[in-house]
Amino acid sequence: MINQQGQQVHENMQTGTIPQQLNHGGHEFFDLSEVLSSAISAMNQYTLVKDHIKDQELRNILDRQLAFMQQEYNTTLESFKTGSKPSVSTKTYNMKEDNDFIYGLKPSQPKKPVQSASELGDQCISYLMLNTVKSAAPMKAKAALECTNPVVRRVLADSVPNCIEMAYEISLYQNKHHYYQVPQLKQEDMQQLLNSFAPAQGMQGGMTH
Repeated sequence: MINQQGQQVHENMQTGTIPQQLNHGGHEFFDLSEVLSSAISAMNQYTLVKDHIKDQELRNILDRQLAFMQQEYNTTLESFKTGSKPSVSTKTYNMKEDNDFIYGLKPSQPKKPVQSASELGDQCISYLMLNTVKSAAPMKAKAALECTNPVVRRVLADSVPNCIEMAYEISLYQNKHHYYQVPQLKQEDMQQLLNSFAPAQGMQGGMTH
């Protein structure tokens, strides 16, 4: 619906027309509050642990991801508060790691909780980072499904692949340092599973009535 001033307005059955900045449903308000609060928590965690990092490569990953998180948070917040297209669109996060995984397991020390902040090492910090971005992906996807505002819905949907890319970057770093080891099935078992599916056959000759 367009008003006389050419602005888009929306209708509420109880209160009549509503402005663009209130073009949100109830679920959307609750879910976006959770998404934004979690984003703040993620940035706070990154800030808290960065001075404990010893490996410069991991520090570079953290700095890149933290800067990206801050911009993405601002974009999400602006679209939510205005209900309109944000001044800075959602960007695409591009990792710096290559995508070569090392497969197989080698003996390693059992993991256990640390007893003080002084015990935080690069392995522990990289796991904190990984779990932070992994938990954001399903939260944003679920929130997007409940959005009635098309701009906020698209901002959230576009941000999910960025969480996936960040998580992949961290897991590649971990894998290279043997923090994150990847077992494989036997080759014959993998081949059997690969061959257990076949392509779908399209309908021949079009629809029949």
